[in-house]
Amino acid sequence: MANLSFIFCEILMTLPTILVVVEPVKCYSKQHKALFVFGDSLFDPGNNKYLNDTKLKFPATMWPYGETYFKHPTGRACDGRTVPDFIAQFAKLPILPPYLQPGTHRFTDGANFASGGAGVLSETNPGTIHLRLQLSYIKAVKESLKQKLGDEKAKNVLNDAVYLFSTGINDYLNFYQTYPNASQFYRGKFVKTIIANLTSVLKEIYDLGGRKIAFQNTGPLGCMPAMKTIDSKLGSACAEELNSLARLHNRYLSIVLNKLESHLPGYKYSIFDCYNALGDRVNNPSKYGFKVGKIACCGNGEYNGKNCEGGRDVKEAFKVCSHPDEYVLFDGGNTTMRTKRQLAELLWNGKPNITGPYNLKQLFDLP
Repeated sequence: MANLSFIFCEILMTLPTILVVVEPVKCYSKQHKALFVFGDSLFDPGNNKYLNDTKLKFPATMWPYGETYFKHPTGRACDGRTVPDFIAQFAKLPILPPYLQPGTHRFTDGANFASGGAGVLSETNPGTIHLRLQLSYIKAVKESLKQKLGDEKAKNVLNDAVYLFSTGINDYLNFYQTYPNASQFYRGKFVKTIIANLTSVLKEIYDLGGRKIAFQNTGPLGCMPAMKTIDSKLGSACAEELNSLARLHNRYLSIVLNKLESHLPGYKYSIFDCYNALGDRVNNPSKYGFKVGKIACCGNGEYNGKNCEGGRDVKEAFKVCSHPDEYVLFDGGNTTMRTKRQLAELLWNGKPNITGPYNLKQLFDLP
C-alpha cells in the first residue's frame, strides 16, 4: 500500500503543489528535507517533561521560561524558541515537538531527541536521555518510517536529512566539578573519551543513512554565570580550566569530522563556532544589540547564576529582567531567545570562518 501510494505521490509532485496529503501516507516535495536533533538543554524542546524522574522534569517547566514567545513554559531552557526551532523555520519545516511527547509524529519532518542535562556518556546525569539512548530513538524512527513509507522512501528520508548536534557540555561540566584540578594529561584523556564515544555514534548514524551532520560546538563554559556562582573566587574572570576543556573538545571534533568525511562516501559536515560567537556576545554585548552580557536575565546569586524559577522547591527568591531581549544570557547556562536567533542565523548561513566547511543552508540544499 505504501509503495503504491508513493507512486501516486510521484505523479502528483509534477503538479505546482508543494505538499499533497494522500492518506494514510503523506507525500512531500523532493526539496523537503528532515531535521533530526540531538543534544542537551540548548536544544531540548521539552523531552525532559516526559521523564520518570521528577527532579529531571523540573527545570524550564515554570515561569518565566517560555514567556517571550510561547507565553507559557514548554520545557525549553530559555524565554522562547531555541536554535533548532529557528533552523526548522529557515528550512521551511514546522517546529519539531519533543520526541517523547505522546501522540502522532510526522517523522518526514524530522524529530528532536535532545534532553536537558544529557551527555555523551551514559553516566553523565543518569536518567536523562544520553546520546546512546537518543541514537536508539533515531533507530526506532527508521523502523517507523519503513513501516509507513516502505524501505526505499524511508532510506531517502534518512539520506536527505540533516542531523544537528549540541552535546558534550554536561560531560565537561561534571568532569570539571568532580576534578577541578585535573592535570592537562587527564583533561586530554577525558576529551578523547568523549570524542571516541561521539565518533562511534556518528558512524552508526551513517550506517542508518545519515550523510549530513551539523554541530554547534561547545561554548565558553567557564564564562557562564552558573560557573561563577559555583566558584565565587572567579569574580568576573572565567574558569579557564573548563574553557580549555571546551577548546580541546572543539579542536578534536573538527579533526574527527574531517577524517570521517575523507573515509565515508557522501559524508558532509558543518561546525558552527559557538565558542567564539557566544563568547564575543558575552564580552561585547553592544556590538550585537544587547545591553547586558555577563549577567543572566533570570536567577539569583552572583551574576544571577542559579535558581531561575526558584530552585527545586520553587521557594527561593530570584530576579527576572523586564526585557530579555536586552540580555545575552537568560539563566545561568542558557541564552535568551534573541541570542539563540543570532546563533541560529550563523549556523544557517554563516561564512566559512564561522560555520564550515558547509553551513546548514548549504547542507539542506545538497542533493
